[in-house]
Amino acid sequence: MKHAAHPEIAKRLKRAEGHLRTVQTLLAAARPCLDIAQQLHAVEQALANAKKALIGDHIDHCLEEGVAKGGTASRAALAEMKALAKYL
Repeated sequence: MKHAAHPEIAKRLKRAEGHLRTVQTLLAAARPCLDIAQQLHAVEQALANAKKALIGDHIDHCLEEGVAKGGTASRAALAEMKALAKYL
């Protein structure tokens, strides 16, 4: 299911991809490790932010809907939240 937040998440992933390409370029150019570490940190941050946005959006839209329905849907939403917790 596509959510309204997916285009923003895709932008975040493209940003991470650009940082990762920069890391590869820096390595090939034998640039200082500090420069490479800085770009690797940027990759990590971009991925972490994309993950947070995806999980937050999923909680706000999918899990809340399941909880609101009650019964089996509520139990399924709780099980899904428990499964998501390992990615937080």
